[in-house]
Amino acid sequence: MGCIGNALWFVFAGLWQGLAWALVGVLWCVTVIGIPVGLQCFKLAGLSFFPFGKEVCYGGGAGSFLLNLLWLFFGGIALAVGAAVNGVLLCVTIVGIPFGLQCFKLAKLALMPFGTEVA
Repeated sequence: MGCIGNALWFVFAGLWQGLAWALVGVLWCVTVIGIPVGLQCFKLAGLSFFPFGKEVCYGGGAGSFLLNLLWLFFGGIALAVGAAVNGVLLCVTIVGIPFGLQCFKLAKLALMPFGTEVA
């Protein structure tokens, strides 16, 4: 389902979610201090475009925790709410449930993007 799922995902949800991550990444890259955060946003935009067949492993230390707290206030909550709302709308139909589950995976990732690895 990876290739077909990613193609359908891109049309119905991935394009908008990936563009949202890219926009937040551009806003973070405006300042020199925010460039590392912006680069992480661009990596996660790629995951948002094509999430099927990829797993997210959470980890990290104190630095990741502090950066995640800062992230929540400056972009994380808006991306998480958008992905969760999209997930609920996709889960209304039986066919959309796998796509809704991907939205929920991305919503969790939007709350804690630092210290994660995409495999």
